[in-house]
Amino acid sequence: MSTATPRPSVLFVCVHNAGRSQMAAAFLTHFAGDRVEVRSAGSAPADTVNPAVVDAMKEVGIDISAETPKVLTVEAVRASDVVITMGCGDTCPVFPGKRYLDWQLDDPAGQGVDAVRPIRDEIEQRIRGLLADLDG
Repeated sequence: MSTATPRPSVLFVCVHNAGRSQMAAAFLTHFAGDRVEVRSAGSAPADTVNPAVVDAMKEVGIDISAETPKVLTVEAVRASDVVITMGCGDTCPVFPGKRYLDWQLDDPAGQGVDAVRPIRDEIEQRIRGLLADLDG
């Protein structure tokens, strides 16, 4: 009989899935490895990940250059234990029994790497706290 607990699943959602949610997913994947199932999506996904976000993450040794923005689906929300929204407002579907967190973060859209760094660093700190909570 297996005593393994199922992996927690976390979904990060922002409007374009090109900045904040991509950074959050990358940090959680980087720190948690396969201990946590990680998804990210956007309510109105962009065509590409913000190049300044890619550069800012590269500075901390995480390569997200191959990532692409994904559309938010009801299935992704249903399959997640924790849903973390970042400025998507009412466009995020809400289901009973899920844990929802709303992280108020500046939007890196249209910003250079200098403006992205403090957003990246705040996301990293929040991810470390989330992981400690999940590992609890």
